[in-house]
Amino acid sequence: MKIYTKTGDKGQTALIGGRRVSKSDLRLDAYGTVDELNSWVGLVRDQPVNKDRREFLKEIQDRLFTIGSELATDPEKAPKRPMPAITSDDITLLEQAMDGMDAELPELRAFILPGGHQSVSFCHLARTVCRRAERIIITLNEQAFSSVENVDELVIQYVNRLSDYLFVLSRKMAQELDAEEVTWKPRTLSSY
Repeated sequence: MKIYTKTGDKGQTALIGGRRVSKSDLRLDAYGTVDELNSWVGLVRDQPVNKDRREFLKEIQDRLFTIGSELATDPEKAPKRPMPAITSDDITLLEQAMDGMDAELPELRAFILPGGHQSVSFCHLARTVCRRAERIIITLNEQAFSSVENVDELVIQYVNRLSDYLFVLSRKMAQELDAEEVTWKPRTLSSY
């Protein structure tokens, strides 16, 4: 099977279901951003500090493929075969993982500046791409003209929870790497 098909050379692509849409369609922006997020999560997974979390991060990547396939499906046509779906258990697993890490972290009392170690920075980049994906998915959901076009609310919940997970993970990685967590100290007019 060839990778290139030339069917997108005029700026269109097919959704799952066959309908052709512009590559600038909001639906494509949504699942393209989820794909970008998946790549960042892969980079986070590959960091040596995450060797014990590799399988869990791989599961997250699998869920992101599930979300991408849902977003890539034409909402006006039923798929010919069953599609994977996000479940409430997927969200619960993220929450449990966060709770476990959070129990071992110092209490958060201020905003944290991203950074401190390259691996931690990668995780913060994944978190910000996750937030962008969430915004695009919510925009897609809000622009739906009929209930058949709405995004599954579990997808929205999962992406929201995933950004929280990535934040807690960045803190846990910083702790394990003995990297400094720099808190944001807002500048005031009196400091000039």
